Amino acid sequence: MDLLIGTILLRPYVFGFLAAFLLAGFIDLGWRRTVLFAAWVWPLAWLAEFSSTRIGLPFGLYHYTGTTRGQELFIADVPFMDSLSFTFLAYAAFSLARAALAGRRVSPPSLALLSGGLMMLLDLVIDPNAVRGDRWFLGRIFYYPDGGIYFGVPLSNFVGWVVVGTLAVGGYLALSRGALGGRVWMGVALYYAVLLFNLAVAAWIGEWVLVTVGTAIHAVAVAIVWSVSHRPAARLGLENQRA
Repeated sequence: MDLLIGTILLRPYVFGFLAAFLLAGFIDLGWRRTVLFAAWVWPLAWLAEFSSTRIGLPFGLYHYTGTTRGQELFIADVPFMDSLSFTFLAYAAFSLARAALAGRRVSPPSLALLSGGLMMLLDLVIDPNAVRGDRWFLGRIFYYPDGGIYFGVPLSNFVGWVVVGTLAVGGYLALSRGALGGRVWMGVALYYAVLLFNLAVAAWIGEWVLVTVGTAIHAVAVAIVWSVSHRPAARLGLENQRA
């Protein structure tokens, strides 16, 4: 319990985003499906991180430094807050994907894949910040032993995010029998709140190239999402299921 409290005090921004996810999910999916979403995504994310720190799959090989042991909760060598973050990141991406495809005929696998891609776009800013954690309040909690070509991050990491994001949303859709909810806008707001937080961190530590690249990529993504969501289309084949 002391370590859990320590984790909350050390990482309040993570738990702020988590609280926003729980509220948005309750309004959107209902509390049962929100719990189902989290109960599926968190173990999946933890397993992906545990595997990556040992055999390099699916994110590429990296190692946690363990410098915050005794200050925050770890499960094996994975900080609890790190895998927990995937719950609200996957939900935010799922919300944006549904907003983009509202009113369109789409299969659950396609929706899951789009969600995974959108979650990966967030990581184009998140992970470069994280490898520079010694320059802000995250701390140097992990490192890639071989570095990477994208701001010190290997491209395998982003492939892994697409895979995990797709499995996260796809697994939820399978377990909930395709329940889509109906009020996505708080989740969309959460997506851009996470993005703006990370762009602000990048600006704070003086990584202006990262700010520029991240902003440009997401500006293009916004333009595409806006174009798709406003293009006339047949009604969505998956029926919304409300709790």
